[in-house]
Amino acid sequence: MSSAHIDTFARDHLPPVDQWPELVFDLPELRFPDRLNCAAELLDRQVAQGSGDRVCIRAPGGLVWTYADLWEKANRIAGVLVDQMGLVPGNRVLLRAPNNPMLAACWFAVVKAGGIAVTTMPLLRAKELTQIVAKARITHALCDAALAAELRDTAVTNAGLRQIRYFDSHSTDGAGLEAAMELEPKHFDAIATAADDVCLIAFTSGTTGVPKATMHFHRDVMAICTCFPRHVLRPRAADVFIGSPPLAFTFGLGGLLLFPMAVGASAVLLEQAGPAQLSGAIQEFGATVLVTAPTSYRALLGRGVAAGSTALRKCVSAGEALPAATRAQWRAATGIEIIDGIGATEMLHIFISADEDHTRPGATGMPVPGYRARVVDEAGRPVPRGTVGRLAVQGPTGCRYLADDRQTDYVRDGWNLTGDSYLIDADGYFHYQARTDDMIISAGYNIAAPEVEEALLAHPAVAECAVIGVPDEERAQVVKAFVVLHDGHPADAEMATRLQEFVKQSVAPYKYPRQVAFRESLPRTETGKLQRFRLRTTEPEVMR
Repeated sequence: MSSAHIDTFARDHLPPVDQWPELVFDLPELRFPDRLNCAAELLDRQVAQGSGDRVCIRAPGGLVWTYADLWEKANRIAGVLVDQMGLVPGNRVLLRAPNNPMLAACWFAVVKAGGIAVTTMPLLRAKELTQIVAKARITHALCDAALAAELRDTAVTNAGLRQIRYFDSHSTDGAGLEAAMELEPKHFDAIATAADDVCLIAFTSGTTGVPKATMHFHRDVMAICTCFPRHVLRPRAADVFIGSPPLAFTFGLGGLLLFPMAVGASAVLLEQAGPAQLSGAIQEFGATVLVTAPTSYRALLGRGVAAGSTALRKCVSAGEALPAATRAQWRAATGIEIIDGIGATEMLHIFISADEDHTRPGATGMPVPGYRARVVDEAGRPVPRGTVGRLAVQGPTGCRYLADDRQTDYVRDGWNLTGDSYLIDADGYFHYQARTDDMIISAGYNIAAPEVEEALLAHPAVAECAVIGVPDEERAQVVKAFVVLHDGHPADAEMATRLQEFVKQSVAPYKYPRQVAFRESLPRTETGKLQRFRLRTTEPEVMR
């Protein structure tokens, strides 16, 4: 179909079509019109249907925006982008802010104006931002004044980044975004983009150390709002969403902005969402849907979250594997079964999950309606049930890297290979084993790092842990555990031995960690994902 983009950079740098995954649109509701602007579908439609007075976004400090408020602010920002900053459809716009209402308004403004949103993690430094700006040929930026320093340093070495506006700057010289918004009308007609025009570029969170840029269409955004929320999460218009993932992370974009808006619900956006802030905000705002990572659920348990103490009714976990122990402990404390899911930046959101009534201990779930999944061997052939292999997925979304040779590593024979090892049980449930590169082969045995981590986490002294394989002359590899202890427990050789014996009692003895190293913290991305590659490049003191 004909693109609405005048700046054709994104379309020109899509992978060749023969390198795309096969896209499937099995559900009738996935058959979108040729012209589609996802911002208009999610925001303008709510206002047009009479829901403008419904609360859309809340934030600490008493800030409350209705759908009409968000619509007006997004329209005025779109006007600034086009009239004052010279944006043309297809331009890439860097967005920088912690999770707050203005970031949400900026995202919708960019997409309504036919631009391409490139939302970045708040903690990124100028060096990392420079790589993103150069990779995506970014020309415009909207940035929270609190993050201005790194962006200014980035702009110095990136001449193409020529138009920047800062918001929440409390500027008195009229240079801030809010002042510019006052000059624009509250109406802005969304650009009639094609359903397959790129509307966002999401950079992977770097668990391997080398982020990639993934390109997603307007129809992709609407597809993720159709599949997991409608068929698994099943939110209501009265729900109040809350959580910790940044909006720059597609898990957060969907779970804390797109999904609630798709049903006319509201979301609480927290600039700081550590355990203390998140625990308090769940209570303060009467949150009913929690979206966060397994590490956050464990931390919230430590803060005394208990049955009947909150209004929560739905809890979603993704971003990394959910340990069975964490799921069981959360259920025992709150009475709520966590909805686990696996997604990928390349796929935009969750594609395997199970609702509360169909969970199974140790299983992620089944393919979300709209998606297909199988487990294959190295040659791409399906393996028998009960056999560990590589997860392959198809659906209405799929991997399209921006000018990256790794496209052919991720997509093979029309399937997305996510880099995860899974097995399918006799009833069709998918069980996570490890990242493909996290399988440890020791003395001929295949050992999944998450299984050992789960065994360690069951020990009362263990707060966090990570397991990798390290070279060994006799066994090729041995299991090495990095452990963060709760306060009050000694990090000594005796504790290491106790942990080793504890693991032997719950999993096959050959899986126990032959090396144990104690750490004060573990390396994680800003989204909370464990960065095992960083553990492989360091050698802290080892306790045997």
